[in-house]
Amino acid sequence: VSNAGVGMAGPLECQSLAAMQSLMDTNFFGLVRLVKEVLPDMKRRRGGHIVVISSIMGLQGIVFNDIYSASKFAVEGFCESLVVQALRFNVAISLVEPGPVMTEFETKLYEEAERADYSRTDPETAEIFTKLYLRNSRDVFTSLGQTPEDIAEHTLRVIEAARPPFRHQTNVAYTPMAALKHADPSGALITDAFYKLVFKYDAVLRFGLR
Repeated sequence: VSNAGVGMAGPLECQSLAAMQSLMDTNFFGLVRLVKEVLPDMKRRRGGHIVVISSIMGLQGIVFNDIYSASKFAVEGFCESLVVQALRFNVAISLVEPGPVMTEFETKLYEEAERADYSRTDPETAEIFTKLYLRNSRDVFTSLGQTPEDIAEHTLRVIEAARPPFRHQTNVAYTPMAALKHADPSGALITDAFYKLVFKYDAVLRFGLR
């Protein structure tokens, strides 16, 4: 089970390249290093199961989570490319895709975001992040957040499955979002929907979550 991860949220201009590279080294290359270690033996034994804790943000990018989403997209693409070869050797790969999870990981991330220096971006972007994004994120976590124990139960079900799924989303509230993206290959539908939720109807979004 690959579960190592770090987070990053905020305007792109305010993130250092060193911090971005460090995040990718943990979230993506950490997984790659693990798989390189365990896969050869699994192939020799003709059996095994690699379970990767991914994220719904590996399927759909979320505003102000550019680098974190990129790392999870990389995880998803890596596993999607590898799974066909792995199946030839009777090795299963499963991606567990949570939405928001209420842990110290997220609490620390948002506390740091509230104290951060946003002088390297323009005032409008800084205000959108601090006034809209952070406020809406609290409502999302309060209304849709899962406990770590809930994610562990989902992961256990994936591990014990007779035919392990390649993807398993733990939060049914996010299934429509994933479906909306696939419904329109041009990307216009999901982009328009998110733009309106963030910039036009954020009050409706928060009311609906509550």
